[in-house]
Amino acid sequence: MNMPILPQFGNPEQKTMGTREIANLCEKEHRNVKRDCDVMFASLNLDALKFEHIYLDSMNRQQTEYLLDEELTMTLVTGYSIVLRNRVIKRWKELELQANLPSYAIDDPIERAKKWIEEEKQKQAVVRQLELAAPKAQALDTIVNTSQTYCLRECAKTIGIKESDLIDLLLLKKWVYREPSSNPQKKGKLQPYAQYVTCGVFINRASPVMADSFGVERVHLNMQVTAFGLTRITGLVNKNKGVEA
Repeated sequence: MNMPILPQFGNPEQKTMGTREIANLCEKEHRNVKRDCDVMFASLNLDALKFEHIYLDSMNRQQTEYLLDEELTMTLVTGYSIVLRNRVIKRWKELELQANLPSYAIDDPIERAKKWIEEEKQKQAVVRQLELAAPKAQALDTIVNTSQTYCLRECAKTIGIKESDLIDLLLLKKWVYREPSSNPQKKGKLQPYAQYVTCGVFINRASPVMADSFGVERVHLNMQVTAFGLTRITGLVNKNKGVEA
């Protein structure tokens, strides 16, 4: 079985591993892995239905499995043997590496060239969009030091709007998205879409390595706006207000 990491929660940036893949790696019955998931969901106060995925079995019948993100995958297999846990971790890293390969990393040289040209066109389209959103205020255009970064609260204060209004606008225009939250009482962290990182509007700064409640060391990414990005976000806000660009 060679199943890819799949997108979940309607977010293409969120990667998951299915319980069928986990069952195969751990040499367990799929129904037993699903049962372990149900116990985990109940313990973490999570709605199992949010993780359900329909697939067709060998007899073309609809069956269900669970799609887990990396954190839940590692939480699930924590109770398994060291050998099985290590096997899942290695497989996750393999799939993660495959998912991070550019779409044009294929064998056929003609198809590879076509994919590369297509992605370059998409990048140029984003650049043109940012240029159209450039603010009229020349003072902000002189900010070129991208080593200086800002949080969204600082950006909102500089632009002169509410932080919540700025976040709503960036979500609406699909410059950023929210990560899924395991706590229904809290909103997920904001993360930038990849094309706006590539264009230099946002950067992700890594937090110090910290161990979670399961003793697993994790690095969290914190979204920051560059000085260049501040000018582009200001232009987006002005354009949204009907200010002539």
